[in-house]
Amino acid sequence: MERSGKAAIALLTAIVLVVTGVAWFWWSRFAGDIERGPTLAAKPDGATDILLVGTDSRTDAKGNPLTKQELARLNAGFDDGTLNTDTIILIRIPNDGKSATAISIPRDAYVAIPDQGKGKINSAFAGAANVTRDKLMEEGVDEKEAVHRGNEEGRKALIDTVADLTGVSVDRYAEIGLVGFSRLTDAVGGVEVCLKRPVNDSFSGARFKAGKQTLKGPQALSFVRQRHGLPRGDLDRVTRQQVFMASLASKVLSTGTLTSPNKLSQLQNALTTSVTLDSDWDVMNFAKELANLSAGNIKFSTVPVVRDDGWSDDGMQSVVVVDPKQVQAYVSGLLGEDPNTKTKKATPSSASVPSVDRGSYTVDVVNAGSTTGLAGGVSSFLAGKGFAKGGTSNATTGEAGLSSQSAVLASSSNDQGAKAVAALLGGIPVVASTSVEAGHVKVLLQDGYSGPGSANYSGSDAATTTTTKSIPPGMTEALDPEEAARISSLLNRPGFTAEQNGGVPCVD
Repeated sequence: MERSGKAAIALLTAIVLVVTGVAWFWWSRFAGDIERGPTLAAKPDGATDILLVGTDSRTDAKGNPLTKQELARLNAGFDDGTLNTDTIILIRIPNDGKSATAISIPRDAYVAIPDQGKGKINSAFAGAANVTRDKLMEEGVDEKEAVHRGNEEGRKALIDTVADLTGVSVDRYAEIGLVGFSRLTDAVGGVEVCLKRPVNDSFSGARFKAGKQTLKGPQALSFVRQRHGLPRGDLDRVTRQQVFMASLASKVLSTGTLTSPNKLSQLQNALTTSVTLDSDWDVMNFAKELANLSAGNIKFSTVPVVRDDGWSDDGMQSVVVVDPKQVQAYVSGLLGEDPNTKTKKATPSSASVPSVDRGSYTVDVVNAGSTTGLAGGVSSFLAGKGFAKGGTSNATTGEAGLSSQSAVLASSSNDQGAKAVAALLGGIPVVASTSVEAGHVKVLLQDGYSGPGSANYSGSDAATTTTTKSIPPGMTEALDPEEAARISSLLNRPGFTAEQNGGVPCVD
């Protein structure tokens, strides 16, 4: 729903607040007033995984209702009694503490929810919370207490759902509501954003000029809530969240925001009234562990998406289709290796895979052979390894004639991204082609290819290339060229990095 606030973005402020030494003393003065939530039984998996959740709650973290004036200022709309968790972000921090990746999960991602069946991921919290609340109220429990205990069950359901989808063990949990977003954004003096064109959206209240501008409270909330009128709908809203977070992190880490007593006081008020953390999170120790984390090492991305216009199994809901195998391969790849394959024998080419920024390379796959669905399988495999997913199609006569065997086509035979792709596909050759521009590579598949992504591949990466039953192999190849081009250009774009001295990227 449009009224749902993308409030979890502001939790990055809280994290930045405690990872900078300036604020440690201040935090220690009010940390005891922070609302505490679930107890987590995390398991070591090579990283600290923090689940950030934004809700459209009409109460603060203490359960106190917002005033009519606050709701009006936030353009919150009508409260239908359902608590939506429409911002879901997993922050993965490797154990060395030198980097962090904030991974957005689209709210309409169609996933398996424990004890609820399949549904949109943003329904996991409400589904469990409402059942528990209603049951307790029938037993005569006070409504406020029933809601509180219901929300606890909702948090557990969402944590389990995210863990099942991503394959991680969630270590930390943080949640924030509508009013917290506004207060935290105001506390840092507003956040700079940039729009490619002016917008006027009555649903979210977003009315902005084109170009760079600094947004505060309710304006910022509208900016990260809008999805109507955007080319990719909710996926573009996710992109807005990412660039907003990058800009906010850059501002807090590179300016004197945390040296202002007035701003720190506002942060204190916002955090103590709006944020819920898991019961065991020792924020001070967490801060010390991440003392060397800089804005340039905070990255923002989105889980791999197969389709943005799929349908639920009952045909009643429009959903975003994700493949858990791809998602898990991507998330585990952020550690530099797949933890599920550590004990397996490495493939002959694994040691020679060049180290490159995989997300900066778009990989197209063309099939010159007769195996149906092969291009789709290889494309999914490479997307799971972190490369930007390009198009899939049958090879043209000209492309098929460039190599008699499967190969990677690139602007130069020395292109490091192409070499990385070639190594991951079993050491196939790299062939220079004037038709491929820099930043792109094209995989040419000929009959006889049996490497990663093929149906008969049995190597160590086989598990990461299997698609779910609901996603037919090669489905993008079955689309007409125009639709395939739309999917290629709109989905799975590279994310952003919060550079301390970088510019603000313009978005839709």
